[in-house]
Amino acid sequence: MRKAFLLCTVSALLGALLAIALYDPPDSEQSSVAQEAGNPEAPVVIRLGAPGGSPEAARPLTAEELTPEERVNVAVYEGANRSAVNINTRSIQTDPFMMFERTAEGEGSGTVVDEQGHILTNFHVVDGAREIQVTLFDGSRYRSYDAQLVGGDPGTDVAVLKIEAPPEVLFPVVFGSSTGLKVGQRVFAIGNPFGLERTLSTGIISSLNRSLPGRRTQRKLKSIIQIDAAINPGNSGGPLLDSRGRMIGMNTAIASKTGESAGVGFAIPVNTIARIVPQLIEHGHVIRPDIGIERVVEMDRGLLIGTLTPGGPAEQAGLQGLQVIRRRVRQGMFVYEKRSLDWAAADVIVAVDGVRVRTVDDLLTVIEEKQPGQEVAVTVLRDNQQRQVGVKLVAGE
Repeated sequence: MRKAFLLCTVSALLGALLAIALYDPPDSEQSSVAQEAGNPEAPVVIRLGAPGGSPEAARPLTAEELTPEERVNVAVYEGANRSAVNINTRSIQTDPFMMFERTAEGEGSGTVVDEQGHILTNFHVVDGAREIQVTLFDGSRYRSYDAQLVGGDPGTDVAVLKIEAPPEVLFPVVFGSSTGLKVGQRVFAIGNPFGLERTLSTGIISSLNRSLPGRRTQRKLKSIIQIDAAINPGNSGGPLLDSRGRMIGMNTAIASKTGESAGVGFAIPVNTIARIVPQLIEHGHVIRPDIGIERVVEMDRGLLIGTLTPGGPAEQAGLQGLQVIRRRVRQGMFVYEKRSLDWAAADVIVAVDGVRVRTVDDLLTVIEEKQPGQEVAVTVLRDNQQRQVGVKLVAGE
């Protein structure tokens, strides 16, 4: 038995010596497998570059290796980024208390409209600017041009600029349609947030038909597209694109307490832009139908007419506003004229072409859907009775 024990011991020692002689350290892949198999003591070896451990650069990613979503992102950007421009402005601001002037600089984005050098942007981007500069990128270099304001419309926050640039460096955007857009549809925004040129952000349409208060008028911006793509200062005026690279809107505002992206952005629909831009290029302003009512007072019953345009269509049609009553009053040795307003004489508008109106925006919305020369039926309350008055609209601004 003692002899058998010695034979086993000698056999074990010979086996150990043979294992040591044949041992080959594992490479990084074997080490990784060992770790994944639950061996915490296995060494981790990281090899860089090509097989063999030489520190060579990795092979560039090919288009075929992109995911379908990445291919769409790349295609939209490569097709439209040269249509996006950077806009820098200078304006003079006067301090009302210190009575001195200072130069204020601003920046925004824009879109090339045609090969004649027309640039689309927001009105608020260039409002009050004395100097405007547009920077293009043609794929090889940046080019800057002085720009002139062709026309602007505060009511829709749309403006058109003009630069003198050769057609070969201008890449007009492809216009799409904002009809039939769907919540959840993928969208792409290109602009210059914080001065970072031609930045792409992606997201979806979060909602449709939003309304935003106007910046300088009582008109609300209508049919606004709400998006969750990152929009920051400097993005205003840049294009909003669909997955085929067609422009479906113009980025115009964000909802944020900090002034930076909070995931809620807004864009003016391209159908509104397509209606406004030709008028701005031709006339420098938008020609809108005018009913000839200058001021109204919002009441529970409707809109009380305050002031009519002298000789305007509403006055010619027989609508009545507030009447000024003048009375001569004697006080001691002096006689003076006392004026008061007769509220009972004013008509109260309750509907236009059968559409109920309760606010100024309601009235403007109905009127602006018409054309100069058309006649509208205005339903008013006069002496506590309803009556209809036909008013022929004229061209206004």
